Amino acid sequence: MTTHKHPPVAVVTGASRGVGKGIAVALGAAGFTVYLTGRSLSQSNMTLMGQPLPGTLEETAQAVTEAGGKGIPVACDHGDNEQVRALFARVEQEQGHLDLLVNNAIALHENLIDAGPFWQKPLDMTRMLDVGLKSSYVASYFAAPLLLKAEKGLIVFTSSYGAGCYMHGPIYGAQKAGGDKMVADMAVDFEDTDVACVSLWLGPQRTERSAIAAQSRPDAYGEIMQTGETPEFNGRVIAALLDDPDLAQHSGKTLVSAELAQDYGIRDVDNSQPPSYRQLLGAPLSWHPARVD
Repeated sequence: MTTHKHPPVAVVTGASRGVGKGIAVALGAAGFTVYLTGRSLSQSNMTLMGQPLPGTLEETAQAVTEAGGKGIPVACDHGDNEQVRALFARVEQEQGHLDLLVNNAIALHENLIDAGPFWQKPLDMTRMLDVGLKSSYVASYFAAPLLLKAEKGLIVFTSSYGAGCYMHGPIYGAQKAGGDKMVADMAVDFEDTDVACVSLWLGPQRTERSAIAAQSRPDAYGEIMQTGETPEFNGRVIAALLDDPDLAQHSGKTLVSAELAQDYGIRDVDNSQPPSYRQLLGAPLSWHPARVD
């Protein structure tokens, strides 16, 4: 369990369900106060393949608190910069600082995993570049002054092997690759501070979405529900990363969550050891050290 003089404070965006919810619950188990964001506090209007997706912010907040932390749900549309500014103003007023920001919110389209080329899919899939890429920049922008007030701060982008290989089409790949590069450049600006930023490549996730996908396309997604990672696993990795005395050495890098888990001795909730897919799906890029101001 993470130990701090005071409960560490985190913001996890896009936490009504799925990856964000699992990460938040794991942080709660490590004693964090977690501000959770999503567009609605108490209802879900999201669907996948015609099926409603369960999960609300209030349910996640309760689960965080029951895990041992304090869950604080905040309705926030990450497509609206003013709502994001207000979120971090509230964190500053109530906590005075921020230890961890997890940029996870993304406008995953209902047709994302449909078969077929990009021109046969809805054009509004481009919203992933707004709520996903741009929104992560905006959240980091407003979080930075609060992170600088912490003893040690961390920004995490939840990313994917899709940043380096074809996965779900060009928009998804561009969003993930863009986040990886954003982290590398933010780390330059955070040099000589106690704030680090990393991008984490998560493996296949056992979420509400993947459960529906496994029912609809068992050929492509059926195995995930047996062999994939739980989002809680990645929350454990993130908590350990913040506690790592060598955190600064990771800043600016894209890291494979499963590999970090092995380094930290972390296992999944069912005691399994999720594998790295580096050999199968590729490795994170290394950025050139040149700098042009």
